[in-house]
Amino acid sequence: MVTDWQATEARIRGHSPFLARALDRFSTVTDRLAAGDFDGALAAAQAAGAPEDGVARSLRRRRGAIALAVAAADLSGVWDMDRVTRTLSDFADRALEEALAAAMQERYPGAEHKGFVVLALGKHGSRELNYSSDIDPILLYDPRTLPHGEREDVADAAVRIGRRVSELLTARDGDGYVFRVDLRLRPSPEATPIALPVEAAIGYYESTALGWEQAAFIRARPAAGDKELGDYFMRQIRPFVWRRSLDFGAIDAIVDISRRIRDHYAQGQAFGPGYDLKRGRGGIREVEFFAQVHQLIHGGRDPSLRSGNTREALRALAAANVIEPDVAVRLDEAYILFRTIEHRLQMVEDRQTHELPASPASLDNVARLHGLPDGAALLDLLRPHVEWVGRNYDKLSPEKEDASLSHDEDRLKTQLIELGFADPDTPLARITRWRGGTIRALRSAPSREALEELLPGLMRTLAKAPDPSRALNRLDDMIARLPSAINFFKLLAARPALVELLAEILSHAPTLADALGRRAELLDGLIDASVFDSPPPVAQLANQLGALEPGEDYQALLDRVRQRVGDRRFALGAQIIRGGDPLEAGRGYGRVAEAAIEALASATVAEFETAHGKVPGGELLILALGRMGGGVLTHASDLDLVYLFTGDFATESDGAKPLGATQYFNRLAQRITNALSVHTASGPLYEVDTRLRPSGAQGLLAVSLDSFARYQREEAWTWEHLALTRARPVFGSAQARGAIDAVLAETLQRPRDFDELARQAVKMRGDIARHKPPASDLDVKLISGGLVDLEFLIHITQFRHGMAFDPDLGKALTELVAAGHLPADLIAAHDLITRYLVVSRLVSPKSTEPPEATRGLVARACGAADWDGLLASYAKARQCVSDAWAALAAPYQENEDAGSG
Repeated sequence: MVTDWQATEARIRGHSPFLARALDRFSTVTDRLAAGDFDGALAAAQAAGAPEDGVARSLRRRRGAIALAVAAADLSGVWDMDRVTRTLSDFADRALEEALAAAMQERYPGAEHKGFVVLALGKHGSRELNYSSDIDPILLYDPRTLPHGEREDVADAAVRIGRRVSELLTARDGDGYVFRVDLRLRPSPEATPIALPVEAAIGYYESTALGWEQAAFIRARPAAGDKELGDYFMRQIRPFVWRRSLDFGAIDAIVDISRRIRDHYAQGQAFGPGYDLKRGRGGIREVEFFAQVHQLIHGGRDPSLRSGNTREALRALAAANVIEPDVAVRLDEAYILFRTIEHRLQMVEDRQTHELPASPASLDNVARLHGLPDGAALLDLLRPHVEWVGRNYDKLSPEKEDASLSHDEDRLKTQLIELGFADPDTPLARITRWRGGTIRALRSAPSREALEELLPGLMRTLAKAPDPSRALNRLDDMIARLPSAINFFKLLAARPALVELLAEILSHAPTLADALGRRAELLDGLIDASVFDSPPPVAQLANQLGALEPGEDYQALLDRVRQRVGDRRFALGAQIIRGGDPLEAGRGYGRVAEAAIEALASATVAEFETAHGKVPGGELLILALGRMGGGVLTHASDLDLVYLFTGDFATESDGAKPLGATQYFNRLAQRITNALSVHTASGPLYEVDTRLRPSGAQGLLAVSLDSFARYQREEAWTWEHLALTRARPVFGSAQARGAIDAVLAETLQRPRDFDELARQAVKMRGDIARHKPPASDLDVKLISGGLVDLEFLIHITQFRHGMAFDPDLGKALTELVAAGHLPADLIAAHDLITRYLVVSRLVSPKSTEPPEATRGLVARACGAADWDGLLASYAKARQCVSDAWAALAAPYQENEDAGSG
């Protein structure tokens, strides 16, 4: 190690006058370095300033000593770049803290140091500070808590404190300086004081801030002073920084900044001597901006992508499949190299420079400080990384098409025919209306500019849509409901593949088109291919749905779950339109609904317990029935739920506002129903049907498990036992779920008069047929030989043989077929009819025949080659179900007729 240090020292003394002087000035640090004790050298550097020197001189001396220790550890290869930049950033935090404490003590001796916070931005904020960097803080204060003189205006006090902090850090003497402080990142720096009241700053970022400021706050954090105040500020502006719907204004701003930097520093763009390693094409800024653009696009929905640290952000983006893993690796490698060479440039004379020296001798000097033979070797090391980063960054701003659509009506009509519209009158009318300025979302000039940019590609894609006129009319309806269209248009312009998907949705799926009209940002969620993956297991999905940002409350949770469930359901619908399996999507709908129940019920229970405490020995249990119980839903399914509770109904809760157990759980159940069904600012969630509870709509909303068991034994009707074949617990502890499973098993497997049950079930099916006729032959649920017939057939067969009581209809049917109790053809019939039901809820929600342009999509979703093939398979499936149902029901229909005669 001594030999290694000797080589490092020789490089320092030969190529860095600044560090060479530091070696002689800080002998204690140098001795530790010579002994190979780099951590000891840092400790010695941190003790270099004596308290009696005063805070300014003490900080200057420590800064010089730390610069030596860090550079030596860096040049020796003992510390990696992360430790180097983190150590420099931590010292900046301490320097700000000490300077602020000194400034407040000087003016207000003995006062509590509250009400003033220093926010770190840029590389300081992300703990990636340069070797010779300035710092870019924003100074905020709370007028209610900041110390100030009796006759002193609090705003003046804040400015004087901020000015003194800056003086202590920037003043120079023989020991150098601590940091250059740049306060120009605050809002409107040309017109505002250097320290701002926190609420005014929040108001600015909520209403007036520019796009580049949104990106700047990716790397912001409270660094010194009143950290609680800083955390409060960061929580309040989080919606400004991390927007769930894409803010293409901010994204355009970043790309525009990069473009301007390239133009302004044109002399530093060509790689070679004089190249600007920070601002040049393919340099440090383009690695950082590449990460930040993707963070802004995706970070509003995925908190794991919000790291301010560039390297951490790249890894997170790769882990979330936002960028390719090899892209992240290459950017990371380039970033480490660029930042390391940047530090070498700054170590020579402690200058904040980012440019490779233009003179051959100076370039050779930097190369040799790094351990290379000459400047040519340094350029060869950098060149492939610079060129690759530049090419990669160019992909963020692809060349735009020169084509535009004419404003002259005759010329526009000709262009529309050339784009592929057989009937150009419909698109002509729509474009004229959009350009006319009568639609609210298109009244601003930026919105109209975004529309014009999008129009050629949009019209070209819509012309190829299965039903161009239908798609255009639905798009027009959707735009008319948007409060603002700029982000919607810019999203489509940036993602041409989304235009194709949008055209399919508008052509085929009125249900999804209506959802887009209410929340255009739903389309944002489709920019990741991963959204078309099947939803994760319920427990994982519930954690994702229920995750809240720090400081958010129960009402925020209701909105957040609605947004996330809406995103998931929309993606599942789009997955079907893209050709996904409707049966798999139906299971996905089921998992999303179950996760929503888990997330909202858990949060509602916790909220309720704050006021009313817990019922000792008791807990709420939610039982799902119907399609929810079976776990396969459609886009339009409601939730059939029954609320139960365990424990003694005579017990009282132990909270500040105690309630008897029955009242407690009934009020809690109503809260959960509201959480699942009431509209909030983010729209609706699910319709909840609780009529399957004991005694129906006349009974208590929540009953004890004991009462439920007794009711099933003594009072329940046949149809209620039939309904229990699809019951399963979806909320409650494992112990409580086990208890209800035992009640269900005992009820379903109890000896009974099967003929009487079958007679009543057949009569019930006849009543349904009379009172709820099918809407058409394609109402696959209610039509003769459809899903209701199949469900009755399965349930009666389950009771006849006392087996296969699985709430999943498909699994129950498979067991009954395997046991020889039902014909095997019913499995294919069940799958076809269920697939049709799921897809039809999207394309023909009124259960009528889908439009002609959509029939091919429906056929493919159901596994048929074409519409005629689907109709043939459907007829076969219906016949199979009808034959099996008729064979089972015939004896009981005859008995019913005989009895009534």
